[in-house]
Amino acid sequence: MADTKVVFVAFAIEDERQRDFLKGQSLSPRAPYEFIDMSVKEAYESGWKDKVRTRIRRSDGVIVLVSKNSLTSEGQEWEIKCAKEEGKKVRGIWAYSDDRTQLAGVTTVVWSDANISSFIDSL
Repeated sequence: MADTKVVFVAFAIEDERQRDFLKGQSLSPRAPYEFIDMSVKEAYESGWKDKVRTRIRRSDGVIVLVSKNSLTSEGQEWEIKCAKEEGKKVRGIWAYSDDRTQLAGVTTVVWSDANISSFIDSL
């Protein structure tokens, strides 16, 4: 396995459980990838954009959990914009099997070990 990558996970707060699943999946002994999760666990009261930008800068890439909730998540929208400004690779993963929401400018693929590991390996 390659070096552990640092990945920022951008998600709508309504999809926090899916973020937890993604992190848990990476801890499985069968997972072909591992990463350090730099996502924000709790909303910052003030100066959150500076703190998030610092986390994104320290990341090798950004996984975006895409769902219908993404369309109204201002925080997630800003995180994606910030990642692009910082020149980070961004990959969307559909958070739910029955939701194929499209986000402009984010290439989104089905949630699978192969898709996640190939993105992480590309970082």
